Amino acid sequence: MASAAEQLAANLNWGAFGKAEELKKRIWFTLGALLVYRLGTYLPLPGISPAAFAQAFNNAQTGVLGLFNMFSGGAVGRHAIFVLGIMPYISASIIVQLLTTVLPSFEALKKEGESGRKQLNQYTRFLTVLLALVQAYGISAGLESATGVVSSPGLFFRISTVLTLLGGTMFMMWLGEQITSRGIGNGISLIIFSGIVAEMPRAIASTLELSRQGAISAGSILIIAVVGVVVIAFIVFMERAQRRLLIQYPKRQVGNQVMQGQSSHLPLKMNTAGVIPPIFASSLLLVPATIANFQAAKGAPGWLTTITSLLGHGQPLYMLFYAGLIIFFSFFYTAIVFNPTDTADNLKKHGGFIPGIRPGERTAEYIDYVLTRITVIGAVYIVLVCLLPEFLISWTGVPFYFGGTSLLIVVSVTMDTVSQIQGHLLAHQYEGLIKRSKLRGGKR
Repeated sequence: MASAAEQLAANLNWGAFGKAEELKKRIWFTLGALLVYRLGTYLPLPGISPAAFAQAFNNAQTGVLGLFNMFSGGAVGRHAIFVLGIMPYISASIIVQLLTTVLPSFEALKKEGESGRKQLNQYTRFLTVLLALVQAYGISAGLESATGVVSSPGLFFRISTVLTLLGGTMFMMWLGEQITSRGIGNGISLIIFSGIVAEMPRAIASTLELSRQGAISAGSILIIAVVGVVVIAFIVFMERAQRRLLIQYPKRQVGNQVMQGQSSHLPLKMNTAGVIPPIFASSLLLVPATIANFQAAKGAPGWLTTITSLLGHGQPLYMLFYAGLIIFFSFFYTAIVFNPTDTADNLKKHGGFIPGIRPGERTAEYIDYVLTRITVIGAVYIVLVCLLPEFLISWTGVPFYFGGTSLLIVVSVTMDTVSQIQGHLLAHQYEGLIKRSKLRGGKR
């Protein structure tokens, strides 16, 4: 059931969009920033042979490089300055979130409010630089080891490559923060979203070309299109699904007035972990394939080739490990981002309680009990969304990667951005009502 705020947002007058000047400025700024990002994905690294790199990438794109290429909007395949994408920043953010649950000093910063959040963001930036340096050096060394990719290998190439890739990552991090503060939506999410969406037309065109050549039947493409629409509708439903716990506040006296007791809700999302579980699971399962591809030229050992074949897309062992890792990371990341004990303590401080549950420790146990059970549903939902494309690819043989992870990201970011636009329109309408009421009051 939709909340009162959601019902009000659904009944917004979208005709007021043309009068919301602040919102239009934010949207234009966001579009301009994303255009700058897309231009950066076409700026190539210096000292790279395009033909040799394209051949090396085609041999290794079934591994982690393929996943990174999807998130970077094709920058990896074009050996652009944004090869690292925004992944170092995402990894640093997750590591800092982990540290807030392990280190007391980080936990104290998290509880300090805005000042603590700024300090944690600063630590995230420092860690992003460190991770980007390590990954950039690894990429430069890997490019040098590939035959004929680097025109002039040596120390100068490595230094210039590391500085270029580091600068690209830091620029993207800054651009994402600017979109968040001056634009509309979450900047980092929108950068990943634009990279995935930008590659979709090319992938669809190549699939249709295969159908025209007779390599794929038109019926298979139609089935995939129908399933895609159904999966998108299912994702929207599950991402909006919540389990709302009733919170009651007792009567209280303010001066000579007695305030009546109020009731509220504590919303618990079905999918608290978001898109983190499939991203982590995909990255871990693609590591053997990536290592095998890089070792192919040197002669990969037999056991590595066997593991790579068993963990290939569509293989039963791959499906099993993929589902298991998604379930594990769903519970693991939910435990990091949501603390039932802190929530119960905050309710107790403000006088709130769940009817029939004693405040304090009992409330924390009850919240954890409910959260664990809805996380099971959320984990199963992510497994279904991510494994269904794998079954379709295995059944139809369509090379177009209809990825559940990419669909989750696209749908989630779209929903979040639309809700923020609705929030700005709602605020604009409230401002208009307040101005009109003041004018009427002044005339009287």
